[in-house]
Amino acid sequence: MSANSKLSERQLINELQTRGVRLTDPAAGAPSRRGGAGPSDHKAIEIGGKVVMIPVHTAGAGNSPYRLDGARVSRDGREIARMAFTDTPRFYDLKTAEGIPYSHIATLHGKDVLATTVLQTCIRYNNRKISCQFCAIGQSLDEGRTIAHKTPRQLAEVARAAVELDGVKHMVMTTGTPNLQDRGARVLCDSAEAVTAAVDLPIQGQCEPPDDRAWFRRLRDSGIQSLGMHLEIATPALRETLMPSKSSITVEHYLEAFADAVDVFGRGQVSTYLLAGLGDTVDTTLALCERLVALGVYPFVVPFVPISGTPLAHHPAPTAAHMKRILEPLGTLLRKAELRSTEIKAGCGRCGACSSLSAFEEEAAS
Repeated sequence: MSANSKLSERQLINELQTRGVRLTDPAAGAPSRRGGAGPSDHKAIEIGGKVVMIPVHTAGAGNSPYRLDGARVSRDGREIARMAFTDTPRFYDLKTAEGIPYSHIATLHGKDVLATTVLQTCIRYNNRKISCQFCAIGQSLDEGRTIAHKTPRQLAEVARAAVELDGVKHMVMTTGTPNLQDRGARVLCDSAEAVTAAVDLPIQGQCEPPDDRAWFRRLRDSGIQSLGMHLEIATPALRETLMPSKSSITVEHYLEAFADAVDVFGRGQVSTYLLAGLGDTVDTTLALCERLVALGVYPFVVPFVPISGTPLAHHPAPTAAHMKRILEPLGTLLRKAELRSTEIKAGCGRCGACSSLSAFEEEAAS
């Protein structure tokens, strides 16, 4: 950052993640995606040694006061920081024997995370009356940028290449929900077994709470070292409005599942996403975070980013001030509980690129 900047590094990240940035050259840096499973409508940008995901294709980003021209970030014509785009990963140049680009099977998130949506379909997605109103899982499939089901063999092949060519350090496997029983746990097990047989790569699996707690041990035994089960929203009424079907899995049900999962994966190796800015108050969010932390669950609170093509495409992102009111006390809470993002073996919390939480966590510890 420039010497005359009045924003600290964490303040700048918080500002850019909530307000986005206008790009002089939209093609600069590694390729970014519009729509699809998140993080979408972002670019990976390095700020002060941290790689963060910054919205660039959203409606809010188009009106952002921040502008990125090459490495120069400016506001009102005055330079306030210097940044660098991440490079396009080398494994993107490769294809499978069937001619499928590796980038259709898995993508690079942040700096060194390989991410894949194993099943790019969901039993709810095609009915907007019951689907999650912020979800865009089907967009990239409809536009031919991915395939519906990544096979275990394909995932193992791409993971090996990503490690060898680009130094990938961990992997995220998420999935659309295929049924109301295992809720994707079975396909995650099959995928993780193939990847771990091919390459030494810590994996986070992400799915809804399965119907049988025995799946947690099966997931761990398949090679998955950390688990994400995403609440997204805390307030029951908001959950029913914005996630009409998924809200049938109540917050209390999630908390029971978290307790079972922590018994298997250990404290700090189970996490959840909470989307700030969809209507939960600061107090409601923090109260739920306190319950999660007490269970040994890492609450990864991220600013909601409206994704183009969804019913919430024009919903406003939260303000930087709103995020600070959550993240500052949450950073202190995590420090006191000794739940640190750096100790998560794999996944979104360890990467931290979609939120400035880790910067608040670090400052609380200093």
